Amino acid sequence: MEQLINKIYIGIDVSKAKLDIKYDEKSPVLTIDNDKKGFKILNQYFPSDKQNVLVVMESTGGYEKLIVKWLLSKGIPVAVVNAKRVRDYAKATGLFAKTDKLDAIVIRDYAVTFASKVHLQEMKGKLEEQIEDLMRRKKQMVSLRTKEKQHLSITQNTEIKRSITRAIKFYSHEIDKIAEKLIQIAAKDKLTQDKINLLTSVKGVGLDTAFTLIGELPELGQLGKNQITALVGLAPFCRDSGRMKGKRTIWGGRAQVRGALYMAVVSARRYNPAIKKFYDRLISQGKPVKVAMVACMRKLLIVLNVMVKNNEPWDAKMV
Repeated sequence: MEQLINKIYIGIDVSKAKLDIKYDEKSPVLTIDNDKKGFKILNQYFPSDKQNVLVVMESTGGYEKLIVKWLLSKGIPVAVVNAKRVRDYAKATGLFAKTDKLDAIVIRDYAVTFASKVHLQEMKGKLEEQIEDLMRRKKQMVSLRTKEKQHLSITQNTEIKRSITRAIKFYSHEIDKIAEKLIQIAAKDKLTQDKINLLTSVKGVGLDTAFTLIGELPELGQLGKNQITALVGLAPFCRDSGRMKGKRTIWGGRAQVRGALYMAVVSARRYNPAIKKFYDRLISQGKPVKVAMVACMRKLLIVLNVMVKNNEPWDAKMV
């Protein structure tokens, strides 16, 4: 997506109950409620040409979703950035103190400095939002069921075992209901169903991975390979100095997508000859298992991105 060099920068520190907003250099930090009533106060700070604005905030695990959706509905460019990058920037400028108001100032400064490098959010459709919410809820249910299974394995008391068994049965039922709901809503939209069929044509990519990509990565098929891997957090960063060649590492990005790609590669190593061959070659070159897995995840993401972009089926030659 084309990035804009904006003239008006607004930094927002997001918490569950409130937003701390730094909208220019001279004015004090504005604090409003993190709800639709509070958002209306922001209208007076936006010019008529809203494309001349860039709003930047940190990812907070979900508290930012409502304000992001509201801003996009008003046609205001907004970027959600990794909190670690903003904190590292603050430390680099000598600011080690941390409060909500200070964070809003730092976020705005970060926006001014890196306006051309941030990735602008896109408005998700209702179907994409629904898929995202259902997949996140399914993951929560799977996590709770796993914990209960762990409890069951170490519990000796008969009554507690029965209680845990009932809980496991309940979570399993909820997981199945969510899975059925996902299939039903996808079937109602031909474009979404076609996209799912395309993604799952790759051996190793199941429905969970496909739904996660649709809900969490709407940019799939719209960006180049370097952009999409960086967005997900699968682009390797070098750590070289002089003659020293450090290990390449990944960080940041969209953890939900990386988790789905990891499970896809685990399956692909067994059932997808092209991915297995790529993985085995890396291992034979002495690469650690973790490095080989991440490389396969990156390769798989690049292939899926091309498939969606060109609407073409899986081809082992792409690997």
